Amino acid sequence: MNQQLVDNFGRQISYLRLAITDRCNLRCQYCMPAHGIDIVNRNELLTYKEMYRITRVLSELGVNKVRLTGGEPFVRKDFMSFLEMLDFNDLLDEINITTNGVLISKHLEQIENLKVKSINLSLDSLNREKFKTITRRDQFDKVDEALDLLENSKLNLKLNVVVQSGINTNEIIDFVELTKHRNIAVRFIEEMPFNGTGQKQTDEVWNYNKILSEINGGFTSIEKLIDKKSSTSINFKVDNYKGTFGIIPAFTRTICSDCNRIRITATGMFKNCLFDDGVFNIRKFMRGGASNDELKDLFLKLVARKPKDGFVAEVNRSSDVSESMSTIGG
Repeated sequence: MNQQLVDNFGRQISYLRLAITDRCNLRCQYCMPAHGIDIVNRNELLTYKEMYRITRVLSELGVNKVRLTGGEPFVRKDFMSFLEMLDFNDLLDEINITTNGVLISKHLEQIENLKVKSINLSLDSLNREKFKTITRRDQFDKVDEALDLLENSKLNLKLNVVVQSGINTNEIIDFVELTKHRNIAVRFIEEMPFNGTGQKQTDEVWNYNKILSEINGGFTSIEKLIDKKSSTSINFKVDNYKGTFGIIPAFTRTICSDCNRIRITATGMFKNCLFDDGVFNIRKFMRGGASNDELKDLFLKLVARKPKDGFVAEVNRSSDVSESMSTIGG
């Protein structure tokens, strides 16, 4: 009988978020300080062969879906070659990518011919100057071009919007309006403390309830959709609109009960939860000569210790939450 990754709460793990790199070509305020982060030495990053091996072993334990994140995955040299390599894993049903859109456009045709099902495009403002302020880079036109190309591709497109108090909350209605004629899923994400400095103080807390209240105030008829099992977003649709919108309660953490995800950072740190501080360095274990069977045994033991929710994971940390999202894997 095939072994499956199941934690002590009966949740089966079938989804890996794998960070390709900790480097990024933007400097988003909610993700890292203006000067950037201390990027790791290249020999501390997982190689593509190591990433493939990890993914293959996990897929033999029931993981059938992989999301490739960063930093910005397209920043790492030969990322497209790795995508092609990953496409050979016959046990994977789905490869998804999270990107800021700056570099993806020229690779789109190649991506469409692989096992890639959906792209999560990060875009926090529809205003060029505000985008420049948020990202500290003048790349709006490239991201806007990527948005148009992705919308007209065969890939599923999700638009990730981090809701930032005093910065882009006045654009929430505008983002929902995008779904009127466009077949996209806009997802509003509660801001988290992973910015390289820790939780910032704001005058208003834009949590799930406040975001939904803002949207309800702008539309007369909103339909609650039935969410897929283990969905990170709570999803809605404005009546007669082509696309959908959702809210990801990433900080209030009301979505943990049926979590099916694990993370592995670009340096090989295994994370059962976004809010833990890493539970095991897979890179060192593999480079120490571990066999695939030993890797499997390790993954089974690590997943068994997955915490009940993000609050338990945060309490059990050895330090305060202050990493950059670019280091963790967005």
